Amino acid sequence: MSLIDTNWLEKNLSNVKVIDASWHMPNTNRNGYEEYHKEHIPNAIFFDLDKNSKKKTDLPHMLVDKNSWNKIVSEMGINNSDEIVVYDNSDIISSCRCWYNFIYFGHNPNLIHVLDGGLKKWNNEDRPISNTLSTKQNSNYKSIENKELVKNKKEIDENISTNKFNVIDARSRERFKGEVQEPRKGLRSGSIKNSFCLPFSELINENHSFLDKEKLTEKFNTIKCNLDENTVFSCGSGVTASVLSLAYSLINNRYMPKIYDGSWSEYGKK
Repeated sequence: MSLIDTNWLEKNLSNVKVIDASWHMPNTNRNGYEEYHKEHIPNAIFFDLDKNSKKKTDLPHMLVDKNSWNKIVSEMGINNSDEIVVYDNSDIISSCRCWYNFIYFGHNPNLIHVLDGGLKKWNNEDRPISNTLSTKQNSNYKSIENKELVKNKKEIDENISTNKFNVIDARSRERFKGEVQEPRKGLRSGSIKNSFCLPFSELINENHSFLDKEKLTEKFNTIKCNLDENTVFSCGSGVTASVLSLAYSLINNRYMPKIYDGSWSEYGKK
Protein backbone atom coordinates (compact mmCIF):
# COMPACT_ATOMS: atom_id res chain seq x y z
CA MET A 1 0.00 0.00 0.00
CA SER A 2 2.50 2.60 -1.19
CA LEU A 3 -0.31 5.08 -1.88
CA ILE A 4 -3.11 6.11 0.45
CA ASP A 5 -6.00 8.42 -0.40
CA THR A 6 -7.17 11.61 1.23
CA ASN A 7 -10.20 9.96 2.84
CA TRP A 8 -8.01 7.41 4.61
CA LEU A 9 -5.59 10.03 5.88
CA GLU A 10 -8.29 12.33 7.26
CA LYS A 11 -9.77 9.41 9.19
CA ASN A 12 -6.35 8.35 10.52
CA LEU A 13 -4.63 11.69 11.19
CA SER A 14 -4.25 10.90 14.89
CA ASN A 15 -2.77 7.44 14.21
CA VAL A 16 0.08 8.29 11.83
CA LYS A 17 3.07 10.59 11.53
CA VAL A 18 2.55 13.02 8.66
CA ILE A 19 5.52 14.47 6.74
CA ASP A 20 5.47 17.44 4.37
CA ALA A 21 8.32 16.76 1.92
CA SER A 22 7.62 19.59 -0.51
CA TRP A 23 10.60 20.53 -2.67
CA HIS A 24 10.63 22.69 -5.77
CA MET A 25 13.04 23.07 -8.67
CA PRO A 26 15.24 26.19 -8.20
CA ASN A 27 13.81 27.93 -11.28
CA THR A 28 10.28 27.93 -9.80
CA ASN A 29 11.15 30.56 -7.15
CA ARG A 30 9.13 28.59 -4.60
CA ASN A 31 10.25 27.63 -1.09
CA GLY A 32 8.75 24.48 0.39
CA TYR A 33 9.55 25.41 3.98
CA GLU A 34 7.99 28.86 3.70
CA GLU A 35 4.87 27.35 2.16
CA TYR A 36 4.74 24.77 4.96
CA HIS A 37 4.73 27.58 7.53
CA LYS A 38 1.72 29.15 5.82
CA GLU A 39 -0.34 25.98 5.51
CA HIS A 40 0.05 22.26 5.99
CA ILE A 41 -1.93 19.18 6.92
CA PRO A 42 -2.50 19.22 10.71
CA ASN A 43 0.45 17.90 12.77
CA ALA A 44 2.67 17.55 9.70
CA ILE A 45 6.46 17.59 10.20
CA PHE A 46 8.59 19.25 7.53
CA PHE A 47 11.25 17.20 5.73
CA ASP A 48 13.88 19.40 4.06
CA LEU A 49 15.20 17.44 1.09
CA ASP A 50 18.21 19.70 0.59
CA LYS A 51 19.27 19.79 4.25
CA ASN A 52 18.64 16.08 4.73
CA SER A 53 20.92 15.02 1.88
CA LYS A 54 24.67 14.38 1.84
CA LYS A 55 26.67 17.55 2.48
CA LYS A 56 30.21 16.70 1.38
CA THR A 57 29.44 16.35 -2.32
CA ASP A 58 28.65 18.62 -5.24
CA LEU A 59 25.82 16.30 -6.26
CA PRO A 60 22.26 17.17 -5.16
CA HIS A 61 20.09 14.93 -2.99
CA MET A 62 22.55 12.12 -2.42
CA LEU A 63 21.75 9.71 0.42
CA VAL A 64 23.31 10.53 3.79
CA ASP A 65 25.13 7.93 5.88
CA LYS A 66 23.26 5.76 8.36
CA ASN A 67 24.23 7.76 11.48
CA SER A 68 23.13 11.01 9.88
CA TRP A 69 19.78 9.47 8.91
CA ASN A 70 19.25 8.21 12.46
CA LYS A 71 19.83 11.74 13.73
CA ILE A 72 17.54 13.35 11.13
CA VAL A 73 14.63 11.00 11.82
CA SER A 74 15.12 11.00 15.60
CA GLU A 75 14.93 14.82 15.61
CA MET A 76 11.66 14.53 13.68
CA GLY A 77 10.31 12.47 16.57
CA ILE A 78 9.67 9.40 14.43
CA ASN A 79 10.05 5.87 15.79
CA ASN A 80 10.84 2.66 13.89
CA SER A 81 7.33 1.36 14.55
CA ASP A 82 5.51 4.50 13.34
CA GLU A 83 3.18 4.46 10.38
CA ILE A 84 4.13 7.39 8.15
CA VAL A 85 2.31 9.32 5.43
CA VAL A 86 4.39 11.62 3.23
CA TYR A 87 2.87 14.33 1.06
CA ASP A 88 4.05 17.31 -0.95
CA ASN A 89 2.83 20.42 -2.72
CA SER A 90 5.27 20.07 -5.60
CA ASP A 91 4.87 19.60 -9.34
CA ILE A 92 7.60 16.95 -9.23
CA ILE A 93 5.92 14.84 -6.50
CA SER A 94 8.94 15.14 -4.19
CA SER A 95 7.23 13.06 -1.47
CA CYS A 96 8.31 9.96 -3.38
CA ARG A 97 11.98 10.70 -2.70
CA CYS A 98 11.31 10.85 1.05
CA TRP A 99 9.37 7.56 0.72
CA TYR A 100 12.38 6.00 -1.01
CA ASN A 101 14.80 7.28 1.65
CA PHE A 102 12.80 5.65 4.44
CA ILE A 103 12.65 2.32 2.59
CA TYR A 104 16.38 2.46 1.80
CA PHE A 105 17.11 2.95 5.50
CA GLY A 106 15.01 -0.02 6.52
CA HIS A 107 11.63 1.37 7.57
CA ASN A 108 8.96 -1.29 7.12
CA PRO A 109 7.63 -0.66 3.56
CA ASN A 110 4.12 -1.47 4.82
CA LEU A 111 4.36 1.49 7.22
CA ILE A 112 5.50 4.22 4.81
CA HIS A 113 3.00 5.72 2.37
CA VAL A 114 2.62 8.63 -0.03
CA LEU A 115 -0.58 10.69 -0.05
CA ASP A 116 -2.07 10.35 -3.53
CA GLY A 117 -2.63 13.84 -4.92
CA GLY A 118 -0.70 15.53 -2.13
CA LEU A 119 -1.66 18.90 -0.68
CA LYS A 120 -3.20 20.04 -3.98
CA LYS A 121 -5.89 17.35 -3.90
CA TRP A 122 -6.29 17.72 -0.12
CA ASN A 123 -7.00 21.44 -0.49
CA ASN A 124 -9.28 20.96 -3.50
CA GLU A 125 -11.43 18.74 -1.28
CA ASP A 126 -11.55 21.38 1.51
CA ARG A 127 -9.99 19.10 4.09
CA PRO A 128 -8.52 20.44 7.37
CA ILE A 129 -5.47 22.66 7.14
CA SER A 130 -3.23 24.29 9.75
CA ASN A 131 -0.42 26.82 10.17
CA THR A 132 0.48 25.63 13.67
CA LEU A 133 3.88 24.00 13.92
CA SER A 134 3.79 20.59 15.56
CA THR A 135 5.80 19.91 18.70
CA LYS A 136 8.31 17.09 18.44
CA GLN A 137 9.95 14.91 21.07
CA ASN A 138 13.20 13.31 19.96
CA SER A 139 13.10 9.58 19.42
CA ASN A 140 15.88 7.01 19.11
CA TYR A 141 15.53 5.88 15.52
CA LYS A 142 17.72 3.01 14.34
CA SER A 143 18.13 2.36 10.61
CA ILE A 144 19.40 -0.53 8.53
CA GLU A 145 20.70 0.26 5.04
CA ASN A 146 19.34 -1.73 2.12
CA LYS A 147 22.39 -1.12 -0.03
CA GLU A 148 21.05 -3.21 -2.89
CA LEU A 149 18.45 -0.46 -3.48
CA VAL A 150 20.97 2.11 -4.73
CA LYS A 151 23.30 2.09 -7.73
CA ASN A 152 26.49 4.11 -8.27
CA LYS A 153 28.17 5.30 -11.46
CA LYS A 154 30.56 2.34 -11.61
CA GLU A 155 27.66 -0.10 -11.55
CA ILE A 156 25.80 1.91 -14.18
CA ASP A 157 28.87 1.92 -16.45
CA GLU A 158 29.46 -1.81 -16.02
CA ASN A 159 25.82 -2.53 -16.79
CA ILE A 160 26.09 -0.96 -20.26
CA SER A 161 27.99 -4.07 -21.37
CA THR A 162 26.65 -6.68 -18.92
CA ASN A 163 22.98 -5.61 -19.17
CA LYS A 164 22.10 -7.05 -15.77
CA PHE A 165 19.33 -4.49 -15.22
CA ASN A 166 17.34 -1.93 -17.18
CA VAL A 167 17.76 1.79 -16.48
CA ILE A 168 14.62 3.90 -16.91
CA ASP A 169 15.00 7.70 -17.03
CA ALA A 170 12.22 9.86 -15.58
CA ARG A 171 13.26 13.11 -17.29
CA SER A 172 11.38 14.62 -20.22
CA ARG A 173 11.88 13.06 -23.63
CA GLU A 174 13.54 16.26 -24.86
CA ARG A 175 16.14 16.11 -22.11
CA PHE A 176 16.61 12.35 -22.57
CA LYS A 177 17.25 12.80 -26.31
CA GLY A 178 19.59 15.73 -25.70
CA GLU A 179 17.38 18.15 -27.63
CA VAL A 180 17.42 20.81 -24.88
CA GLN A 181 19.96 22.10 -22.39
CA GLU A 182 19.99 20.68 -18.90
CA PRO A 183 18.58 23.01 -16.20
CA ARG A 184 21.67 22.49 -14.03
CA LYS A 185 24.90 24.16 -15.09
CA GLY A 186 27.91 22.05 -16.02
CA LEU A 187 25.95 19.14 -17.46
CA ARG A 188 25.95 17.94 -21.04
CA SER A 189 22.72 17.00 -22.74
CA GLY A 190 21.75 13.40 -23.42
CA SER A 191 21.22 10.15 -21.52
CA ILE A 192 22.90 6.97 -20.29
CA LYS A 193 23.71 4.55 -23.11
CA ASN A 194 21.10 1.79 -23.53
CA SER A 195 18.72 3.41 -21.04
CA PHE A 196 15.02 4.00 -21.67
CA CYS A 197 12.76 6.98 -21.10
CA LEU A 198 9.42 7.24 -19.32
CA PRO A 199 8.77 10.84 -18.16
CA PHE A 200 7.31 10.86 -14.66
CA SER A 201 4.83 13.56 -15.70
CA GLU A 202 3.07 11.05 -17.96
CA LEU A 203 2.09 9.01 -14.89
CA ILE A 204 0.45 11.86 -12.98
CA ASN A 205 -3.06 13.31 -13.29
CA GLU A 206 -3.76 17.05 -13.28
CA ASN A 207 -4.71 16.91 -9.59
CA HIS A 208 -1.27 15.38 -8.79
CA SER A 209 -2.67 11.89 -8.19
CA PHE A 210 -1.22 8.83 -9.92
CA LEU A 211 -2.89 7.21 -12.90
CA ASP A 212 -4.86 4.09 -12.01
CA LYS A 213 -3.16 0.69 -12.11
CA GLU A 214 -4.44 -0.20 -15.58
CA LYS A 215 -3.18 3.04 -17.13
CA LEU A 216 0.14 2.77 -15.32
CA THR A 217 0.57 -0.72 -16.73
CA GLU A 218 -0.09 0.62 -20.22
CA LYS A 219 2.53 3.35 -19.74
CA PHE A 220 5.20 0.93 -18.52
CA ASN A 221 4.37 -1.43 -21.38
CA THR A 222 5.38 1.30 -23.85
CA ILE A 223 8.98 0.79 -22.71
CA LYS A 224 10.49 -1.77 -25.07
CA CYS A 225 12.30 -3.84 -22.45
CA ASN A 226 11.55 -6.63 -20.02
CA LEU A 227 10.81 -4.98 -16.70
CA ASP A 228 11.44 -6.98 -13.54
CA GLU A 229 12.32 -6.56 -9.85
CA ASN A 230 15.86 -5.49 -10.79
CA THR A 231 14.76 -2.37 -12.71
CA VAL A 232 16.66 0.81 -11.81
CA PHE A 233 15.31 4.34 -12.17
CA SER A 234 17.25 7.52 -12.88
CA CYS A 235 16.44 11.20 -13.50
CA GLY A 236 18.16 14.54 -12.93
CA SER A 237 18.97 14.29 -9.22
CA GLY A 238 17.17 11.23 -7.85
CA VAL A 239 13.83 12.88 -7.07
CA THR A 240 11.56 12.04 -10.01
CA ALA A 241 13.29 8.66 -10.37
CA SER A 242 11.55 7.89 -7.08
CA VAL A 243 8.20 8.82 -8.65
CA LEU A 244 8.72 6.15 -11.32
CA SER A 245 9.89 3.72 -8.66
CA LEU A 246 6.74 4.18 -6.60
CA ALA A 247 4.56 3.96 -9.72
CA TYR A 248 6.19 0.69 -10.73
CA SER A 249 5.65 -0.70 -7.22
CA LEU A 250 1.92 -0.13 -7.74
CA ILE A 251 1.83 -2.60 -10.64
CA ASN A 252 4.50 -5.00 -9.33
CA ASN A 253 4.06 -5.61 -5.61
CA ARG A 254 7.34 -7.55 -5.41
CA TYR A 255 9.35 -4.51 -6.49
CA MET A 256 11.55 -2.65 -4.02
CA PRO A 257 12.64 0.80 -5.24
CA LYS A 258 16.07 0.92 -6.88
CA ILE A 259 17.58 4.30 -7.75
CA TYR A 260 20.75 5.51 -9.44
CA ASP A 261 21.41 8.08 -6.74
CA GLY A 262 23.77 10.33 -8.71
CA SER A 263 21.47 10.28 -11.75
CA TRP A 264 22.22 12.69 -14.60
CA SER A 265 23.70 15.26 -12.18
CA GLU A 266 26.60 12.84 -11.87
CA TYR A 267 26.56 10.99 -15.17
CA GLY A 268 26.11 14.09 -17.31
CA LYS A 269 29.05 16.05 -15.91
CA LYS A 270 31.10 17.69 -18.67
